[in-house]
Amino acid sequence: MIELTLADLAGTVSGVIHGATDETQIMSGPIVVDSRLASSGSVFIAMRGATTDGHEFVQSAIDAGARAIIAERELPVDVPVIVVDDSLRALTDLARDVVARVRSRGKLRVVAVTGSNGKTTTKNMLREILGTAGSVVAPRESFNNEVGAPLSMLDITAETDFLVVEMGASAAGEIARLVAIVCPDIAIVLKVGLAHAGGFGSIEETQKAKAEIVTQLPGEATAVLNLDDSRVNAMAGMTRANVVTFGLSSDAQVRAEDVATTTAGTRFTLAIGNERRDVRLGILGEHNVMNALASIAATRELGIETAMAVSALSSMKRAEHWRMELHHAPGDITVINDAYNASPDSMAAALKTLAEITRGTHRAVAVLGEMAELGEYADEEHDRIGRLAVRLNIDKLIVVGHEARHIHDAAGLEGSWDGESVFVEDSNRAYDLLRNELQSGDVVLVKSSNSAGLRLLGDRIAGVS
Repeated sequence: MIELTLADLAGTVSGVIHGATDETQIMSGPIVVDSRLASSGSVFIAMRGATTDGHEFVQSAIDAGARAIIAERELPVDVPVIVVDDSLRALTDLARDVVARVRSRGKLRVVAVTGSNGKTTTKNMLREILGTAGSVVAPRESFNNEVGAPLSMLDITAETDFLVVEMGASAAGEIARLVAIVCPDIAIVLKVGLAHAGGFGSIEETQKAKAEIVTQLPGEATAVLNLDDSRVNAMAGMTRANVVTFGLSSDAQVRAEDVATTTAGTRFTLAIGNERRDVRLGILGEHNVMNALASIAATRELGIETAMAVSALSSMKRAEHWRMELHHAPGDITVINDAYNASPDSMAAALKTLAEITRGTHRAVAVLGEMAELGEYADEEHDRIGRLAVRLNIDKLIVVGHEARHIHDAAGLEGSWDGESVFVEDSNRAYDLLRNELQSGDVVLVKSSNSAGLRLLGDRIAGVS
Protein backbone atom coordinates (compact mmCIF):
# COMPACT_ATOMS: atom_id res chain seq x y z
CA MET A 1 0.00 0.00 0.00
CA ILE A 2 1.07 3.61 -0.47
CA GLU A 3 2.27 5.50 2.60
CA LEU A 4 -0.52 6.95 4.76
CA THR A 5 -0.37 8.32 8.27
CA LEU A 6 -2.51 6.61 10.86
CA ALA A 7 -4.67 9.75 10.93
CA ASP A 8 -5.09 9.71 7.13
CA LEU A 9 -5.97 6.03 7.26
CA ALA A 10 -8.64 6.66 9.90
CA GLY A 11 -10.04 9.62 7.97
CA THR A 12 -10.29 7.61 4.77
CA VAL A 13 -12.33 4.84 6.41
CA SER A 14 -14.40 7.25 8.58
CA GLY A 15 -13.05 5.62 11.72
CA VAL A 16 -12.07 6.64 15.24
CA ILE A 17 -8.58 5.82 16.50
CA HIS A 18 -8.20 4.10 19.85
CA GLY A 19 -4.93 3.36 21.61
CA ALA A 20 -2.58 5.42 19.45
CA THR A 21 0.20 7.52 20.91
CA ASP A 22 1.29 8.95 17.57
CA GLU A 23 -1.28 9.50 14.86
CA THR A 24 1.40 10.70 12.43
CA GLN A 25 3.09 7.30 12.24
CA ILE A 26 3.31 6.02 8.67
CA MET A 27 1.40 2.94 7.56
CA SER A 28 2.67 1.39 4.34
CA GLY A 29 2.47 -2.36 4.89
CA PRO A 30 0.03 -4.71 3.19
CA ILE A 31 -3.68 -4.66 4.00
CA VAL A 32 -4.91 -8.12 5.01
CA VAL A 33 -8.21 -9.66 6.08
CA ASP A 34 -6.76 -13.08 6.88
CA SER A 35 -4.62 -13.15 10.03
CA ARG A 36 -2.53 -15.94 8.51
CA LEU A 37 -1.34 -13.48 5.87
CA ALA A 38 -0.35 -10.77 8.34
CA SER A 39 3.30 -9.76 8.33
CA SER A 40 5.55 -7.06 9.73
CA GLY A 41 3.95 -3.64 9.23
CA SER A 42 0.61 -4.87 7.90
CA VAL A 43 -2.83 -3.49 8.70
CA PHE A 44 -5.41 -6.14 9.60
CA ILE A 45 -9.07 -5.50 8.81
CA ALA A 46 -11.31 -7.62 11.04
CA MET A 47 -14.36 -8.74 9.07
CA ARG A 48 -17.40 -10.73 10.03
CA GLY A 49 -18.03 -13.61 7.63
CA ALA A 50 -20.73 -16.23 7.22
CA THR A 51 -18.88 -18.73 9.40
CA THR A 52 -16.02 -16.82 11.05
CA ASP A 53 -15.45 -13.46 12.70
CA GLY A 54 -12.14 -11.75 12.00
CA HIS A 55 -12.31 -10.00 15.37
CA GLU A 56 -11.45 -13.34 16.97
CA PHE A 57 -8.12 -13.45 15.12
CA VAL A 58 -6.86 -9.94 15.84
CA GLN A 59 -4.24 -11.05 18.33
CA SER A 60 -2.92 -13.63 15.86
CA ALA A 61 -2.49 -10.85 13.29
CA ILE A 62 -0.66 -8.70 15.84
CA ASP A 63 1.60 -11.58 16.81
CA ALA A 64 2.49 -11.92 13.12
CA GLY A 65 3.48 -8.25 12.92
CA ALA A 66 0.33 -6.19 12.25
CA ARG A 67 0.89 -2.57 13.32
CA ALA A 68 -2.74 -1.45 13.24
CA ILE A 69 -6.24 -2.92 13.26
CA ILE A 70 -9.42 -1.78 11.57
CA ALA A 71 -12.38 -3.27 13.43
CA GLU A 72 -16.04 -2.73 14.22
CA ARG A 73 -15.49 -2.42 17.97
CA GLU A 74 -12.83 -1.42 20.47
CA LEU A 75 -10.37 -4.17 21.34
CA PRO A 76 -7.98 -4.62 24.29
CA VAL A 77 -4.78 -4.84 22.25
CA ASP A 78 -1.47 -3.01 22.28
CA VAL A 79 -1.60 -1.56 18.73
CA PRO A 80 -3.88 1.22 17.43
CA VAL A 81 -7.42 0.16 16.59
CA ILE A 82 -9.45 2.20 14.10
CA VAL A 83 -13.11 1.56 14.91
CA VAL A 84 -15.51 1.74 11.96
CA ASP A 85 -19.20 1.01 11.44
CA ASP A 86 -18.63 -1.52 8.67
CA SER A 87 -15.31 -3.24 7.92
CA LEU A 88 -16.22 -4.14 4.33
CA ARG A 89 -17.16 -0.55 3.58
CA ALA A 90 -13.89 0.55 5.18
CA LEU A 91 -11.97 -1.75 2.83
CA THR A 92 -13.86 -0.35 -0.16
CA ASP A 93 -13.34 3.26 0.90
CA LEU A 94 -9.65 2.66 1.48
CA ALA A 95 -9.19 1.08 -1.96
CA ARG A 96 -11.05 3.95 -3.62
CA ASP A 97 -8.92 6.55 -1.86
CA VAL A 98 -5.61 4.83 -2.58
CA VAL A 99 -6.41 4.39 -6.28
CA ALA A 100 -7.48 8.04 -6.51
CA ARG A 101 -4.28 9.24 -4.81
CA VAL A 102 -2.08 7.28 -7.20
CA ARG A 103 -4.18 8.33 -10.21
CA SER A 104 -3.81 12.00 -9.23
CA ARG A 105 -0.11 11.71 -9.99
CA GLY A 106 -1.04 11.13 -13.63
CA LYS A 107 0.65 7.76 -14.16
CA LEU A 108 -1.69 4.91 -13.29
CA ARG A 109 -3.84 3.22 -15.97
CA VAL A 110 -6.51 0.70 -15.00
CA VAL A 111 -7.72 -2.33 -16.96
CA ALA A 112 -10.76 -4.24 -15.68
CA VAL A 113 -11.88 -7.62 -16.97
CA THR A 114 -15.06 -9.62 -16.47
CA GLY A 115 -16.87 -12.53 -18.09
CA SER A 116 -18.39 -15.85 -17.20
CA ASN A 117 -15.16 -17.61 -18.19
CA GLY A 118 -11.55 -16.68 -18.79
CA LYS A 119 -11.09 -13.78 -16.35
CA THR A 120 -8.08 -15.16 -14.54
CA THR A 121 -6.27 -16.32 -17.67
CA THR A 122 -6.87 -12.96 -19.34
CA LYS A 123 -5.68 -11.17 -16.21
CA ASN A 124 -2.46 -13.15 -16.35
CA MET A 125 -2.03 -12.43 -20.06
CA LEU A 126 -2.51 -8.71 -19.40
CA ARG A 127 0.09 -8.84 -16.64
CA GLU A 128 2.60 -10.47 -18.99
CA ILE A 129 2.06 -7.93 -21.75
CA LEU A 130 1.88 -4.82 -19.58
CA GLY A 131 4.97 -5.94 -17.69
CA THR A 132 6.98 -5.22 -20.82
CA ALA A 133 6.10 -1.52 -20.51
CA GLY A 134 6.09 -0.79 -16.78
CA SER A 135 5.21 -1.82 -13.26
CA VAL A 136 2.03 -3.92 -13.03
CA VAL A 137 -0.22 -4.90 -10.15
CA ALA A 138 -2.70 -7.71 -10.83
CA PRO A 139 -4.78 -9.92 -8.52
CA ARG A 140 -3.35 -12.93 -6.79
CA GLU A 141 -5.16 -16.12 -7.80
CA SER A 142 -8.84 -15.24 -8.35
CA PHE A 143 -9.15 -12.18 -6.11
CA ASN A 144 -12.18 -10.80 -7.93
CA ASN A 145 -15.05 -10.31 -5.49
CA GLU A 146 -16.09 -7.48 -3.18
CA VAL A 147 -13.23 -8.36 -0.80
CA GLY A 148 -10.57 -9.78 -3.09
CA ALA A 149 -10.69 -7.05 -5.74
CA PRO A 150 -10.20 -4.12 -3.31
CA LEU A 151 -7.37 -6.02 -1.60
CA SER A 152 -5.65 -6.36 -4.98
CA MET A 153 -6.12 -2.66 -5.68
CA LEU A 154 -4.38 -1.84 -2.41
CA ASP A 155 -1.18 -3.52 -3.62
CA ILE A 156 -0.42 -0.51 -5.83
CA THR A 157 2.30 1.99 -4.96
CA ALA A 158 3.26 5.40 -6.28
CA GLU A 159 5.45 3.62 -8.85
CA THR A 160 2.67 1.43 -10.32
CA ASP A 161 2.01 2.06 -14.01
CA PHE A 162 -0.79 -0.43 -14.61
CA LEU A 163 -3.47 -1.93 -12.38
CA VAL A 164 -5.35 -4.98 -13.66
CA VAL A 165 -8.60 -5.71 -11.84
CA GLU A 166 -10.52 -8.96 -12.22
CA MET A 167 -14.23 -8.42 -11.59
CA GLY A 168 -16.39 -11.38 -10.70
CA ALA A 169 -19.95 -11.35 -9.45
CA SER A 170 -22.63 -13.67 -8.14
CA ALA A 171 -25.35 -11.03 -7.89
CA ALA A 172 -26.45 -7.81 -9.56
CA GLY A 173 -24.68 -4.64 -8.47
CA GLU A 174 -21.40 -6.23 -7.41
CA ILE A 175 -19.48 -5.30 -10.56
CA ALA A 176 -20.93 -1.79 -10.51
CA ARG A 177 -19.53 -1.29 -7.00
CA LEU A 178 -16.08 -2.43 -8.11
CA VAL A 179 -16.18 -0.17 -11.18
CA ALA A 180 -17.05 2.77 -8.95
CA ILE A 181 -13.87 2.18 -6.94
CA VAL A 182 -11.37 2.26 -9.82
CA CYS A 183 -13.06 3.93 -12.85
CA PRO A 184 -11.32 1.74 -15.47
CA ASP A 185 -9.59 3.18 -18.51
CA ILE A 186 -10.16 -0.13 -20.32
CA ALA A 187 -12.96 -2.60 -19.56
CA ILE A 188 -12.97 -6.09 -21.12
CA VAL A 189 -16.02 -8.35 -21.35
CA LEU A 190 -15.10 -11.88 -22.40
CA LYS A 191 -18.28 -13.93 -22.39
CA VAL A 192 -21.76 -14.20 -20.93
CA GLY A 193 -22.57 -17.77 -19.95
CA LEU A 194 -24.24 -19.82 -17.25
CA ALA A 195 -21.46 -19.60 -14.67
CA HIS A 196 -23.07 -18.60 -11.34
CA ALA A 197 -26.51 -18.86 -12.94
CA GLY A 198 -27.84 -20.08 -9.61
CA GLY A 199 -27.15 -16.63 -8.17
CA PHE A 200 -28.36 -14.54 -11.09
CA GLY A 201 -31.44 -16.62 -11.92
CA SER A 202 -31.10 -16.47 -15.71
CA ILE A 203 -28.61 -15.76 -18.46
CA GLU A 204 -30.41 -12.47 -19.15
CA GLU A 205 -29.74 -11.35 -15.59
CA THR A 206 -26.14 -12.51 -15.97
CA GLN A 207 -25.81 -10.27 -19.03
CA LYS A 208 -27.15 -7.27 -17.10
CA ALA A 209 -24.67 -7.89 -14.29
CA LYS A 210 -21.67 -8.24 -16.62
CA ALA A 211 -22.74 -5.11 -18.53
CA GLU A 212 -22.24 -3.07 -15.35
CA ILE A 213 -18.54 -2.94 -16.22
CA VAL A 214 -19.22 -0.78 -19.32
CA THR A 215 -22.41 1.16 -18.57
CA GLN A 216 -20.68 3.72 -16.34
CA LEU A 217 -17.54 4.19 -18.42
CA PRO A 218 -16.81 7.77 -19.53
CA GLY A 219 -16.45 8.65 -23.20
CA GLU A 220 -12.65 8.68 -23.02
CA ALA A 221 -12.52 5.07 -21.79
CA THR A 222 -12.55 1.97 -24.01
CA ALA A 223 -14.79 -1.10 -23.86
CA VAL A 224 -13.18 -4.23 -25.35
CA LEU A 225 -16.00 -6.58 -26.34
CA ASN A 226 -16.28 -10.13 -27.69
CA LEU A 227 -17.98 -9.76 -31.07
CA ASP A 228 -18.67 -13.50 -31.28
CA ASP A 229 -20.89 -13.44 -28.18
CA SER A 230 -24.17 -11.72 -29.06
CA ARG A 231 -24.86 -10.81 -25.43
CA VAL A 232 -21.46 -9.17 -25.09
CA ASN A 233 -21.63 -7.50 -28.49
CA ALA A 234 -24.97 -5.95 -27.46
CA MET A 235 -23.12 -4.02 -24.74
CA ALA A 236 -21.70 -1.74 -27.43
CA GLY A 237 -25.04 0.05 -27.31
CA MET A 238 -24.93 0.36 -23.52
CA THR A 239 -21.78 2.44 -23.14
CA ARG A 240 -20.51 5.91 -23.94
CA ALA A 241 -16.99 4.56 -24.23
CA ASN A 242 -15.06 3.84 -27.41
CA VAL A 243 -15.66 0.22 -28.45
CA VAL A 244 -13.02 -2.21 -29.75
CA THR A 245 -14.11 -5.72 -30.75
CA PHE A 246 -12.27 -9.03 -30.79
CA GLY A 247 -13.18 -12.53 -31.93
CA LEU A 248 -12.99 -15.12 -34.68
CA SER A 249 -15.56 -13.27 -36.79
CA SER A 250 -14.24 -11.52 -39.88
CA ASP A 251 -15.88 -8.31 -38.63
CA ALA A 252 -13.86 -8.22 -35.39
CA GLN A 253 -11.27 -5.47 -35.22
CA VAL A 254 -8.78 -7.80 -33.50
CA ARG A 255 -9.33 -11.33 -34.73
CA ALA A 256 -7.80 -14.79 -35.05
CA GLU A 257 -7.59 -16.88 -38.18
CA ASP A 258 -6.38 -20.44 -38.84
CA VAL A 259 -6.57 -21.58 -35.21
CA ALA A 260 -4.90 -24.93 -34.49
CA THR A 261 -4.38 -26.74 -31.17
CA THR A 262 -2.02 -29.62 -30.41
CA THR A 263 -0.49 -31.00 -27.22
CA ALA A 264 2.34 -28.51 -27.81
CA GLY A 265 -0.01 -25.54 -27.48
CA THR A 266 -2.19 -23.34 -29.65
CA ARG A 267 -1.32 -21.29 -32.71
CA PHE A 268 -3.25 -18.80 -34.80
CA THR A 269 -2.82 -15.89 -37.17
CA LEU A 270 -3.52 -12.54 -35.54
CA ALA A 271 -5.28 -10.14 -37.91
CA ILE A 272 -5.62 -6.42 -37.18
CA GLY A 273 -6.56 -4.45 -40.26
CA ASN A 274 -4.01 -5.42 -42.91
CA GLU A 275 -1.50 -6.62 -40.31
CA ARG A 276 -0.92 -10.37 -39.89
CA ARG A 277 1.21 -12.04 -37.21
CA ASP A 278 1.79 -15.66 -36.31
CA VAL A 279 0.99 -16.28 -32.63
CA ARG A 280 2.06 -19.37 -30.71
CA LEU A 281 0.68 -19.96 -27.23
CA GLY A 282 1.97 -22.55 -24.81
CA ILE A 283 -1.60 -22.75 -23.53
CA LEU A 284 -4.17 -25.19 -24.88
CA GLY A 285 -7.58 -24.37 -26.30
CA GLU A 286 -9.42 -22.13 -28.73
CA HIS A 287 -11.08 -20.40 -25.77
CA ASN A 288 -7.64 -19.17 -24.72
CA VAL A 289 -7.23 -17.68 -28.19
CA MET A 290 -10.16 -15.42 -27.31
CA ASN A 291 -8.48 -14.44 -24.05
CA ALA A 292 -5.30 -13.61 -25.97
CA LEU A 293 -7.22 -11.49 -28.47
CA ALA A 294 -8.89 -9.55 -25.65
CA SER A 295 -5.52 -8.94 -24.01
CA ILE A 296 -3.90 -7.76 -27.23
CA ALA A 297 -6.85 -5.48 -28.04
CA ALA A 298 -6.78 -3.90 -24.57
CA THR A 299 -3.04 -3.36 -24.40
CA ARG A 300 -2.95 -1.82 -27.88
CA GLU A 301 -5.25 0.86 -26.48
CA LEU A 302 -2.59 1.51 -23.84
CA GLY A 303 0.13 1.98 -26.43
CA ILE A 304 1.73 -1.48 -26.33
CA GLU A 305 3.02 -2.52 -29.75
CA THR A 306 1.43 -5.66 -31.17
CA ALA A 307 4.80 -7.36 -31.66
CA MET A 308 5.63 -6.84 -28.00
CA ALA A 309 2.27 -8.24 -26.90
CA VAL A 310 2.65 -11.32 -29.09
CA SER A 311 6.15 -11.94 -27.78
CA ALA A 312 4.98 -11.67 -24.17
CA LEU A 313 2.13 -14.11 -24.72
CA SER A 314 4.38 -16.63 -26.43
CA SER A 315 6.55 -16.76 -23.30
CA MET A 316 3.67 -17.84 -21.03
CA LYS A 317 4.07 -21.47 -19.99
CA ARG A 318 0.61 -21.85 -18.47
CA ALA A 319 -2.58 -19.89 -17.95
CA GLU A 320 -2.66 -20.45 -14.19
CA HIS A 321 -2.22 -23.35 -11.80
CA TRP A 322 -5.00 -25.89 -12.48
CA ARG A 323 -6.24 -24.04 -15.58
CA MET A 324 -5.57 -26.06 -18.77
CA GLU A 325 -2.28 -26.92 -17.11
CA LEU A 326 -0.32 -29.40 -19.19
CA HIS A 327 1.76 -32.17 -17.60
CA HIS A 328 3.75 -34.95 -19.21
CA ALA A 329 3.46 -37.81 -16.74
CA PRO A 330 5.41 -41.08 -16.46
CA GLY A 331 4.36 -43.80 -18.89
CA ASP A 332 3.93 -41.33 -21.77
CA ILE A 333 0.68 -40.00 -20.28
CA THR A 334 -0.36 -36.40 -20.96
CA VAL A 335 -2.52 -34.74 -18.29
CA ILE A 336 -4.51 -31.55 -18.77
CA ASN A 337 -5.48 -30.33 -15.30
CA ASP A 338 -8.30 -27.80 -15.68
CA ALA A 339 -10.12 -28.44 -12.42
CA TYR A 340 -9.97 -25.08 -10.69
CA ASN A 341 -13.26 -23.86 -12.14
CA ALA A 342 -15.98 -25.09 -14.46
CA SER A 343 -19.08 -23.80 -16.20
CA PRO A 344 -21.03 -25.31 -19.11
CA ASP A 345 -19.09 -23.16 -21.57
CA SER A 346 -15.64 -23.89 -20.17
CA MET A 347 -16.43 -27.59 -19.77
CA ALA A 348 -17.52 -27.80 -23.41
CA ALA A 349 -14.45 -25.87 -24.54
CA ALA A 350 -12.11 -28.18 -22.62
CA LEU A 351 -13.76 -31.29 -24.07
CA LYS A 352 -13.51 -29.87 -27.59
CA THR A 353 -9.83 -29.16 -27.03
CA LEU A 354 -9.28 -32.71 -25.81
CA ALA A 355 -11.03 -34.09 -28.89
CA GLU A 356 -9.04 -31.85 -31.24
CA ILE A 357 -5.59 -32.68 -29.91
CA THR A 358 -6.21 -36.44 -29.77
CA ARG A 359 -8.19 -37.02 -32.95
CA GLY A 360 -6.76 -40.05 -34.74
CA THR A 361 -3.52 -40.03 -32.74
CA HIS A 362 -4.15 -40.63 -29.02
CA ARG A 363 -6.83 -42.02 -26.73
CA ALA A 364 -8.89 -39.26 -25.12
CA VAL A 365 -9.83 -39.76 -21.45
CA ALA A 366 -12.07 -37.23 -19.69
CA VAL A 367 -12.36 -37.19 -15.90
CA LEU A 368 -15.24 -34.85 -15.08
CA GLY A 369 -16.77 -33.58 -11.85
CA GLU A 370 -19.49 -31.17 -10.83
CA MET A 371 -20.10 -27.77 -12.38
CA ALA A 372 -21.19 -25.82 -9.31
CA GLU A 373 -23.54 -22.85 -8.82
CA LEU A 374 -25.88 -23.65 -11.72
CA GLY A 375 -29.08 -23.66 -9.67
CA GLU A 376 -32.09 -24.90 -11.64
CA TYR A 377 -29.91 -25.43 -14.72
CA ALA A 378 -27.66 -28.01 -13.05
CA ASP A 379 -29.31 -31.23 -14.24
CA GLU A 380 -29.86 -29.99 -17.78
CA GLU A 381 -26.29 -28.68 -18.20
CA HIS A 382 -24.62 -31.78 -16.75
CA ASP A 383 -26.80 -33.84 -19.08
CA ARG A 384 -25.67 -31.74 -22.05
CA ILE A 385 -22.01 -32.27 -21.20
CA GLY A 386 -22.44 -36.04 -21.02
CA ARG A 387 -24.01 -36.11 -24.48
CA LEU A 388 -21.32 -33.79 -25.84
CA ALA A 389 -18.57 -36.13 -24.62
CA VAL A 390 -20.12 -38.94 -26.67
CA ARG A 391 -20.60 -36.80 -29.78
CA LEU A 392 -16.98 -35.67 -29.60
CA ASN A 393 -15.92 -39.34 -29.57
CA ILE A 394 -14.15 -39.11 -26.22
CA ASP A 395 -12.76 -42.61 -25.73
CA LYS A 396 -13.20 -42.93 -21.97
CA LEU A 397 -15.33 -40.88 -19.59
CA ILE A 398 -14.97 -41.09 -15.81
CA VAL A 399 -17.53 -39.09 -13.84
CA VAL A 400 -16.69 -38.32 -10.22
CA GLY A 401 -19.19 -37.50 -7.47
CA HIS A 402 -22.97 -37.69 -7.18
CA GLU A 403 -23.40 -34.01 -8.06
CA ALA A 404 -22.02 -34.79 -11.53
CA ARG A 405 -23.83 -38.10 -12.07
CA HIS A 406 -26.09 -36.63 -14.77
CA ILE A 407 -23.01 -36.48 -17.03
CA HIS A 408 -22.61 -40.26 -16.74
CA ASP A 409 -26.33 -40.98 -17.07
CA ALA A 410 -26.68 -38.83 -20.20
CA ALA A 411 -23.62 -40.39 -21.83
CA GLY A 412 -25.07 -43.85 -21.22
CA LEU A 413 -28.26 -42.88 -23.06
CA GLU A 414 -26.35 -42.18 -26.25
CA GLY A 415 -26.71 -45.32 -28.36
CA SER A 416 -23.20 -45.18 -29.77
CA TRP A 417 -21.58 -45.89 -26.40
CA ASP A 418 -21.17 -49.20 -24.65
CA GLY A 419 -19.51 -48.97 -21.27
CA GLU A 420 -17.05 -46.19 -22.04
CA SER A 421 -18.55 -44.05 -19.25
CA VAL A 422 -17.88 -45.01 -15.63
CA PHE A 423 -19.25 -43.39 -12.50
CA VAL A 424 -17.22 -43.34 -9.26
CA GLU A 425 -18.08 -41.75 -5.95
CA ASP A 426 -14.86 -39.91 -5.17
CA SER A 427 -11.42 -38.98 -6.44
CA ASN A 428 -9.68 -41.86 -4.69
CA ARG A 429 -11.79 -44.37 -6.60
CA ALA A 430 -11.16 -42.40 -9.77
CA TYR A 431 -7.41 -42.58 -9.19
CA ASP A 432 -7.50 -46.33 -8.59
CA LEU A 433 -9.49 -46.81 -11.78
CA LEU A 434 -7.16 -44.63 -13.82
CA ARG A 435 -4.07 -46.36 -12.48
CA ASN A 436 -5.35 -49.60 -14.01
CA GLU A 437 -6.93 -48.12 -17.14
CA LEU A 438 -4.40 -45.64 -18.50
CA GLN A 439 -2.26 -46.65 -21.44
CA SER A 440 0.87 -45.22 -23.01
CA GLY A 441 0.00 -42.24 -25.20
CA ASP A 442 -3.28 -41.40 -23.44
CA VAL A 443 -4.30 -37.77 -23.01
CA VAL A 444 -6.29 -37.19 -19.81
CA LEU A 445 -8.45 -34.13 -19.17
CA VAL A 446 -9.42 -33.48 -15.53
CA LYS A 447 -12.19 -30.86 -15.33
CA SER A 448 -14.55 -29.71 -12.57
CA SER A 449 -15.44 -26.81 -10.36
CA ASN A 450 -13.03 -26.09 -7.53
CA SER A 451 -15.49 -27.41 -4.95
CA ALA A 452 -15.30 -30.90 -6.47
CA GLY A 453 -11.62 -31.15 -5.55
CA LEU A 454 -10.47 -32.85 -8.75
CA ARG A 455 -7.55 -30.44 -9.20
CA LEU A 456 -5.66 -32.53 -6.65
CA LEU A 457 -6.59 -35.69 -8.53
CA GLY A 458 -5.13 -34.13 -11.66
CA ASP A 459 -1.86 -33.43 -9.86
CA ARG A 460 -1.84 -36.96 -8.48
CA ILE A 461 -2.28 -38.51 -11.93
CA ALA A 462 0.45 -36.24 -13.29
CA GLY A 463 2.77 -37.16 -10.45
CA VAL A 464 3.24 -33.60 -9.23
CA SER A 465 2.80 -32.24 -5.71
